[in-house]
Amino acid sequence: MPTRPFARRTQKISPSQTLSISALSNRLRAEGKDVINLAVGQPDFPTPEHVKDAAARAMRDNKTGYTAVDGTAELKQAIVGKLKHDNDLDYTSEQIIVSCGAKHSLYNLCQALLDEGDEVLTPAPFWISYPEMIKLADAEPVIIAADRAQNYKITAPQLRRHINENTRLLMLNSPNNPSGMSYSRDELAALAEVLLQHPNVYICSDDIYEHFVFTGEPFANIVNVCPELYARTIVINGVSKAYSMTGWRIGYAAGPEKLIAVMKKIQSQSTSNPCSISQEAARAAMEGPLDFVVNMRETFTTRRAYACDALQKMDGVEALEPDGSFYIFPDFSGVIERHPEVNDDLELAEYLLMKHHVATVPGIAFGMANHLRFSFATETETLKRAIDRVGEMVGG
Repeated sequence: MPTRPFARRTQKISPSQTLSISALSNRLRAEGKDVINLAVGQPDFPTPEHVKDAAARAMRDNKTGYTAVDGTAELKQAIVGKLKHDNDLDYTSEQIIVSCGAKHSLYNLCQALLDEGDEVLTPAPFWISYPEMIKLADAEPVIIAADRAQNYKITAPQLRRHINENTRLLMLNSPNNPSGMSYSRDELAALAEVLLQHPNVYICSDDIYEHFVFTGEPFANIVNVCPELYARTIVINGVSKAYSMTGWRIGYAAGPEKLIAVMKKIQSQSTSNPCSISQEAARAAMEGPLDFVVNMRETFTTRRAYACDALQKMDGVEALEPDGSFYIFPDFSGVIERHPEVNDDLELAEYLLMKHHVATVPGIAFGMANHLRFSFATETETLKRAIDRVGEMVGG
């Protein structure tokens, strides 16, 4: 084998902690252990029947060939309609690109927009893949820490302090993964006021959890609050979460036409078009009723209440009730301090998995030490069993 090292860019990044923990969880299950996996953000609902029917119909109609690189005209038009109907945002088909999941859309964005020396403001806690995608584009993630005292949300003064002439992009994910916290309209307006003073900064609005807001307030992103930012905001979304279609791998981006064209060029030389069958399924999901989504949200609301109440009663655990998504992100600092078996959240997650057979994700993977992320997108009785096991560990 040649002795030359692999590409330097690969040495900048780490594998996904979420996927690594899931792999270990699956291995323990294969060994016969009763492992409960709360590490993966995947709804426990099946894909709706009308969506599966659309996919079957597409196969019968032989829609199995290549499509346009950036998605079928029909799906792009459905996305235009969805953005208008659900979000009151106006786009044309030329401002839309369909990719192999929202993650792929984010990757395309970073590759299209970022160069060496660029800085990307990345509020922490952040989704695991943001910093790694930024580094793969030779740019630098600039972490803005927002701890429990500020509900895991950055403030306008923090944003102002971190922007400089190298700032190219702000990553904004609301409701947030992992914290579940959502920026209010007033909070978004305050951030927008800062951004308006820096016309060279783009904004990525990652709206993947838009349909899972529990506060009673309607979902709003930064463009809804400040239309003046429309020309430099890229909205990222997909069908994985809202329609329980994680394996279908369809996401999309909506934004400035010239930037979308560059993302299309990158996609044309990497994956080409997303799966033709999945695109037909995604179109059916977007054009169909939202009853399914409402039912999921109601179920998650009940599970959120249970998980928060149970965790808040545990000695040494501080758990804020999430505004949205289907995660809860408790601070286990008090538990770590009094448990000699563990020194940090990495060891705590491993201990909880190996000794109590509950898989979670350590907070350091999201840029926030001494926390664990729990997904409550799992069957209610299973969730209760898992929380009981956490209680045994905390009290033991």
